Amino acid sequence: MMSTRALGFGPALRQFASPRIVRNQALRNVFVKRRTVQTQSLRPSAEEIILNQQRLKRPSSPHFTIYQPQLTWISSIANRVTGAGLSVLLYSYALAYLVAPETFASANVVELVHSLPEAVKYTGKVILAAPFAFHSWNGIRHLLWDTGYFLTLKGAYQAGYAVLGLTAVSTVGLVLL
Repeated sequence: MMSTRALGFGPALRQFASPRIVRNQALRNVFVKRRTVQTQSLRPSAEEIILNQQRLKRPSSPHFTIYQPQLTWISSIANRVTGAGLSVLLYSYALAYLVAPETFASANVVELVHSLPEAVKYTGKVILAAPFAFHSWNGIRHLLWDTGYFLTLKGAYQAGYAVLGLTAVSTVGLVLL
């Protein structure tokens, strides 16, 4: 079934710009043109077929792998990953403690860590300290951005390199505690 309908603000403007308000009919027609489009009602399955055909003709969005890696987007992804990882670790331990409080009590955890070889202890410390340090320093970087500092490209890179340096120093400091 074919139907014709007006598009946009035209109908409302034509009603507003009635002959008693706009005396010059030619001027009214210039500013408030009537534009119509023909539409056709389709079955939902036909609509889906047309939509899928249109999607096939669209160009693909470029994938992030075709771009040169930049410190800003790598640090953004790393911030999200470290935040999610630390959250999963914290919530997992909390849930495990709720399920079995005797097994995951502080004394038992300290005893377990004390019985591990030194290499495993230091590896575990690095695995915990590096994401914690990075996420903390990058959070401070974001707070500085929120206050208006380091918003230029040069400033963003300076702050990014500062975060990486502070992360390295903090990780070593936390591991050696």
